[in-house]
Amino acid sequence: MDINEKLDNVDLQILRILQGNARLTIKELAQQVNLSSTPVFERLKRLESKGYIKKYIAVLNAEKLNRGFMVFVSVKMQRLNRDIASEFMKKVSEMPEVTECYNVSGQYDYVLKVHVNDMRAYQQFVINKLGTIDHLSHIESVFVMDEVKQDYGLNF
Repeated sequence: MDINEKLDNVDLQILRILQGNARLTIKELAQQVNLSSTPVFERLKRLESKGYIKKYIAVLNAEKLNRGFMVFVSVKMQRLNRDIASEFMKKVSEMPEVTECYNVSGQYDYVLKVHVNDMRAYQQFVINKLGTIDHLSHIESVFVMDEVKQDYGLNF
């Protein structure tokens, strides 16, 4: 699909259904979109190969895995250029505590989503990992008290 090619209603329906349950079999998916398995399989492979579906994941319960202490960390760099940004992204990518990282505009350069055990673990993360990154100027931590909405899908 090139940029001018549109997804039809069946493609969009497949994407919506998979966002709710990516473990459906082709047969189950076909039943839900009222098609036979072969065209659904072909559509699914096309949606994957064209990048509409990036990957399939399991959403884990952070509390049960002792990673329920969530912090959003805004990061300001002293200065930023291609090499500094590349090194920052490389180091952050290697930190298992960081589950999401965004380069943002505004007062800060990056926003990180961090999952750890507790406040002590977060303190150690800041001192021993985040704080060791060159050219880091300032961080601001926002501690999550409760998740009000957690939706991994796109509404369209």
